[in-house]
Amino acid sequence: MRDRSIQEKFMRIALQEAKRAFDEGEVPVGALIELDGAIVARGHNTRERDGDPTAHAEIVAIKEAAGILSKGDLSKCNLYVTLEPCLMCAGAALQARIKKVFFGARDPRAGACRSLYRVLEDKRLPWRCEIEGGILAADCKKILDNFFLMLRNRRRDGRAVEGGRLEID
Repeated sequence: MRDRSIQEKFMRIALQEAKRAFDEGEVPVGALIELDGAIVARGHNTRERDGDPTAHAEIVAIKEAAGILSKGDLSKCNLYVTLEPCLMCAGAALQARIKKVFFGARDPRAGACRSLYRVLEDKRLPWRCEIEGGILAADCKKILDNFFLMLRNRRRDGRAVEGGRLEID
Protein backbone atom coordinates (compact mmCIF):
# COMPACT_ATOMS: atom_id res chain seq x y z
CA MET A 1 0.00 0.00 0.00
CA ARG A 2 1.24 3.46 -0.89
CA ASP A 3 1.88 6.09 1.71
CA ARG A 4 -1.32 8.08 2.33
CA SER A 5 0.52 11.41 2.05
CA ILE A 6 1.65 10.48 -1.48
CA GLN A 7 -1.90 9.53 -2.41
CA GLU A 8 -3.18 12.82 -1.02
CA LYS A 9 -0.50 14.77 -2.91
CA PHE A 10 -1.65 13.32 -6.22
CA MET A 11 -5.32 13.72 -5.33
CA ARG A 12 -4.73 17.42 -4.59
CA ILE A 13 -3.35 17.77 -8.12
CA ALA A 14 -6.41 15.95 -9.49
CA LEU A 15 -8.51 18.44 -7.49
CA GLN A 16 -6.72 21.27 -9.31
CA GLU A 17 -7.95 19.71 -12.55
CA ALA A 18 -11.45 19.50 -11.08
CA LYS A 19 -11.25 23.23 -10.31
CA ARG A 20 -10.36 23.88 -13.95
CA ALA A 21 -13.46 21.96 -14.99
CA PHE A 22 -15.56 23.97 -12.53
CA ASP A 23 -14.22 27.25 -13.91
CA GLU A 24 -15.10 26.08 -17.44
CA GLY A 25 -18.67 25.20 -16.43
CA GLU A 26 -18.01 21.46 -16.58
CA VAL A 27 -18.87 18.92 -13.91
CA PRO A 28 -15.79 19.29 -11.69
CA VAL A 29 -13.98 15.99 -11.96
CA GLY A 30 -10.22 15.86 -12.36
CA ALA A 31 -7.83 13.00 -13.02
CA LEU A 32 -4.18 12.25 -13.53
CA ILE A 33 -2.01 9.33 -14.58
CA GLU A 34 1.05 8.65 -12.42
CA LEU A 35 4.03 6.46 -13.27
CA ASP A 36 6.87 5.87 -10.81
CA GLY A 37 5.99 8.97 -8.81
CA ALA A 38 5.79 11.28 -11.82
CA ILE A 39 2.67 12.73 -13.41
CA VAL A 40 2.42 11.55 -17.01
CA ALA A 41 -0.91 13.16 -17.90
CA ARG A 42 -3.77 15.18 -16.46
CA GLY A 43 -7.36 15.64 -17.47
CA HIS A 44 -10.67 17.14 -16.47
CA ASN A 45 -14.17 16.89 -17.83
CA THR A 46 -14.57 18.62 -21.19
CA ARG A 47 -17.94 17.14 -22.24
CA GLU A 48 -19.70 20.46 -22.69
CA ARG A 49 -16.80 22.28 -24.32
CA ASP A 50 -16.05 19.47 -26.75
CA GLY A 51 -19.63 18.32 -27.28
CA ASP A 52 -18.31 14.82 -26.56
CA PRO A 53 -20.18 12.65 -24.06
CA THR A 54 -17.06 10.49 -23.61
CA ALA A 55 -14.82 13.41 -22.58
CA HIS A 56 -14.72 12.44 -18.91
CA ALA A 57 -11.62 13.36 -16.90
CA GLU A 58 -10.36 9.76 -16.79
CA ILE A 59 -10.71 9.26 -20.55
CA VAL A 60 -8.96 12.57 -21.26
CA ALA A 61 -6.04 11.62 -18.97
CA ILE A 62 -5.78 8.04 -20.29
CA LYS A 63 -5.73 9.25 -23.92
CA GLU A 64 -3.06 11.83 -23.12
CA ALA A 65 -0.92 9.28 -21.24
CA ALA A 66 -1.22 6.73 -24.05
CA GLY A 67 -0.07 9.38 -26.52
CA ILE A 68 2.84 10.56 -24.38
CA LEU A 69 4.01 7.03 -23.63
CA SER A 70 3.27 5.93 -27.22
CA LYS A 71 1.44 2.85 -26.06
CA GLY A 72 -1.99 1.77 -24.94
CA ASP A 73 -0.65 -0.44 -22.17
CA LEU A 74 -0.56 1.62 -18.99
CA SER A 75 -0.05 -1.39 -16.70
CA LYS A 76 2.64 0.35 -14.66
CA CYS A 77 0.54 3.49 -14.22
CA ASN A 78 -1.92 4.56 -11.55
CA LEU A 79 -5.05 6.63 -12.12
CA TYR A 80 -6.10 9.25 -9.59
CA VAL A 81 -9.59 10.69 -10.02
CA THR A 82 -11.68 12.90 -7.76
CA LEU A 83 -14.92 10.94 -8.33
CA GLU A 84 -15.44 7.19 -8.46
CA PRO A 85 -15.30 6.19 -12.14
CA CYS A 86 -18.47 5.41 -14.08
CA LEU A 87 -18.86 2.23 -16.15
CA MET A 88 -17.33 3.83 -19.25
CA CYS A 89 -14.29 5.13 -17.37
CA ALA A 90 -13.83 1.90 -15.43
CA GLY A 91 -13.90 0.09 -18.77
CA ALA A 92 -11.28 2.47 -20.16
CA ALA A 93 -9.06 1.83 -17.12
CA LEU A 94 -9.37 -1.91 -17.75
CA GLN A 95 -8.65 -1.53 -21.47
CA ALA A 96 -5.58 0.58 -20.69
CA ARG A 97 -4.57 -1.99 -18.06
CA ILE A 98 -4.22 0.64 -15.35
CA LYS A 99 -2.45 -0.86 -12.32
CA LYS A 100 -4.44 0.89 -9.59
CA VAL A 101 -7.30 3.37 -9.41
CA PHE A 102 -7.37 5.84 -6.53
CA PHE A 103 -10.59 7.84 -6.25
CA GLY A 104 -11.87 10.54 -3.95
CA ALA A 105 -15.64 10.74 -3.54
CA ARG A 106 -17.98 7.83 -4.09
CA ASP A 107 -20.62 8.18 -6.81
CA PRO A 108 -23.85 6.61 -5.55
CA ARG A 109 -25.58 7.31 -8.89
CA ALA A 110 -23.04 5.95 -11.37
CA GLY A 111 -20.00 4.58 -9.50
CA ALA A 112 -18.65 1.43 -11.12
CA CYS A 113 -15.82 0.66 -8.68
CA ARG A 114 -17.60 0.32 -5.36
CA SER A 115 -20.95 2.12 -5.19
CA LEU A 116 -23.10 0.38 -7.82
CA TYR A 117 -20.72 -2.10 -9.42
CA ARG A 118 -17.28 -3.58 -8.83
CA VAL A 119 -16.21 -3.77 -12.45
CA LEU A 120 -12.49 -3.33 -11.80
CA GLU A 121 -12.41 -6.39 -9.53
CA ASP A 122 -14.62 -8.69 -11.63
CA LYS A 123 -12.85 -12.05 -11.75
CA ARG A 124 -14.58 -12.93 -15.02
CA LEU A 125 -12.50 -10.30 -16.82
CA PRO A 126 -8.96 -10.95 -18.08
CA TRP A 127 -7.56 -7.85 -16.34
CA ARG A 128 -8.36 -6.30 -12.99
CA CYS A 129 -7.28 -3.07 -11.34
CA GLU A 130 -6.58 -2.54 -7.70
CA ILE A 131 -8.84 0.11 -6.16
CA GLU A 132 -8.56 2.49 -3.25
CA GLY A 133 -11.28 5.00 -2.56
CA GLY A 134 -11.89 7.79 -0.11
CA ILE A 135 -8.69 9.78 -0.79
CA LEU A 136 -9.55 13.37 0.27
CA ALA A 137 -13.19 12.34 -0.16
CA ALA A 138 -14.62 15.36 1.68
CA ASP A 139 -12.71 17.82 -0.54
CA CYS A 140 -13.68 15.92 -3.68
CA LYS A 141 -17.34 15.84 -2.65
CA LYS A 142 -17.31 19.53 -1.66
CA ILE A 143 -16.37 20.77 -5.13
CA LEU A 144 -19.12 18.65 -6.69
CA ASP A 145 -21.70 19.79 -4.13
CA ASN A 146 -20.75 23.44 -4.71
CA PHE A 147 -21.01 23.03 -8.47
CA PHE A 148 -24.46 21.47 -8.40
CA LEU A 149 -25.67 24.02 -5.84
CA MET A 150 -24.48 26.78 -8.18
CA LEU A 151 -26.34 25.15 -11.09
CA ARG A 152 -29.55 24.84 -9.10
CA ASN A 153 -29.33 28.46 -7.97
CA ARG A 154 -28.68 29.72 -11.49
CA ARG A 155 -31.52 27.70 -12.94
CA ARG A 156 -33.84 28.84 -10.16
CA ASP A 157 -32.89 32.46 -10.83
CA GLY A 158 -33.26 32.02 -14.60
CA ARG A 159 -29.60 32.78 -15.27
CA ALA A 160 -27.49 31.09 -17.89
CA VAL A 161 -25.36 28.23 -16.66
CA GLU A 162 -21.70 28.84 -17.37
CA GLY A 163 -18.35 28.60 -15.65
CA GLY A 164 -17.86 29.96 -12.17
CA ARG A 165 -14.96 30.58 -9.87
CA LEU A 166 -14.36 28.43 -6.85
CA GLU A 167 -11.81 28.80 -4.12
CA ILE A 168 -10.85 25.59 -2.34
CA ASP A 169 -8.12 25.28 0.24
